[in-house]
Amino acid sequence: MMKKQIEKSPILELKELQKSFGNNNVLNGFSLQLFEEENLVVMGKSGSGKSVMIKCLVGLIQADKGSIKIKGQDITVLGQNELDLLRTEIGFLFQGSALYDSMTVRENLEFPLRRHKEKLNMKETTEDLIIEALENVGLVDTIDLIPSELSGGMQRRIALARALILKPKIILYDEPTTGLDPITAKEIIELMRSIQKKYGTSSLIITHDVDCARVISNRIILLVDGINYAEGTYQELVQSNDPQVKAFFKH
Repeated sequence: MMKKQIEKSPILELKELQKSFGNNNVLNGFSLQLFEEENLVVMGKSGSGKSVMIKCLVGLIQADKGSIKIKGQDITVLGQNELDLLRTEIGFLFQGSALYDSMTVRENLEFPLRRHKEKLNMKETTEDLIIEALENVGLVDTIDLIPSELSGGMQRRIALARALILKPKIILYDEPTTGLDPITAKEIIELMRSIQKKYGTSSLIITHDVDCARVISNRIILLVDGINYAEGTYQELVQSNDPQVKAFFKH
């Protein structure tokens, strides 16, 4: 007798998100579900609403309609303190790294720890967590350098270490390989995979890099005209006859 598969609850769920700026309807009822230990890629052309979706998700802008649930909690109705605590469950790798130029690598990594002391384990010092995060990205020896002394790829690794330092359950990657040469981009993708295996994180990856999507994704969503236009594995989508879908995978 076959065992009935238990339906998993999503760790992150966006439902019918709508966002307009004047007459410009950017999100028209966009929905997605991210499950535990999954790598979900969202692809969309420039101006398709990817960055607006991310900003709604991290609370930088408010959606006009729809719900955003993280671990079952709707963030659109939470108070500021509850929202701040829930945000510690999310690590965010910004496009272009977004490190503080005037701070050393150590100070950049200390920054989220200072804001969220309640997440610190009594046995772990700030220094322990900083060293662990830097070991994860292979850059312990850069601890006293400033960002301008690092290559673009190293800056992206330090930004990833900072996103990981609070040991979040979910990591959002916004164009993680943009601006990097192909070899460095490949290294970043491998790093993302090893971190997911080590910590069992769930990853939401926004990218237009088809190679990144092919290598990293368990599932891909295509964001077209503000909706979840198509969804499936890389293999499923690449074999589609839909012209809108095919346009994403032309080399």
